[in-house]
Amino acid sequence: MDLGLDGKVAIVTGGAKGIGAAIVRAATAEGMTVAIVDRDEAVSQAFAAQLRAAGHTVHVVIASLETAAACAAAVAEVVARCGRIDALINNAGVNDGVGLASGSPAEFAASLDRNLSHYFAMAHYALPALTEWRGNIVNIASKVAVTGQGGTSGYAAAKGAIMALTREWAVELLPVGIRVNAVIPAEVMTPLYEQWLATHADPAGKLQDIVSKIPLGHRMTTADEIAAAVLFLLSSKSGHTTGQQLHVDGGYVHLDRAIR
Repeated sequence: MDLGLDGKVAIVTGGAKGIGAAIVRAATAEGMTVAIVDRDEAVSQAFAAQLRAAGHTVHVVIASLETAAACAAAVAEVVARCGRIDALINNAGVNDGVGLASGSPAEFAASLDRNLSHYFAMAHYALPALTEWRGNIVNIASKVAVTGQGGTSGYAAAKGAIMALTREWAVELLPVGIRVNAVIPAEVMTPLYEQWLATHADPAGKLQDIVSKIPLGHRMTTADEIAAAVLFLLSSKSGHTTGQQLHVDGGYVHLDRAIR
């Protein structure tokens, strides 16, 4: 299926690993030019080199997005290199365990900077280019905003706000034709997820307990499945879809997790 994305330019924040890297691979496979915006220079450059060797066009912008100035500079660098922005995929973030009891107000605010503020700043600074090229935005949220998790107030608050901002931006940007949607993963095997599993006394047992609660197939969602949903939302095939929150989670959130 031709998604109509060939030659378009996408920014993927946190694009060097995990879900972000899967989105980058899917986007380049569709002929997009992709700017990986990530703080990890070594991993970003190595990943970009692999993609370039396969004939894809990839740029790397090294940035820590915890300040508005860093976001503005990252967007400006992409525009300078590529001349346009057709898609912004806000993905960077970390489930950092800043809880109500375990975290301080200052740590909560810092968690919002790591997981929420740059979504607004990147969209704000990319908006002129997105408007010029009638682009669109896909925000990556999390089931934690819907289900809760315990011990991660900062991350949950950020992801809930991202879902709300998706609807708000979709309304605000209707007059300029920019579509805004969200993809909401639940349990996806990524390097960060593997690190979290490793903190348990029995990682294999913990994983089995988790997948037993995923109704469809009793398996983890793959990062490639998240990426496929993102690419569909970016494409002309979803040209009349905006303000939507797409759960790609094997029914984890909306079906009874006790189903066996």
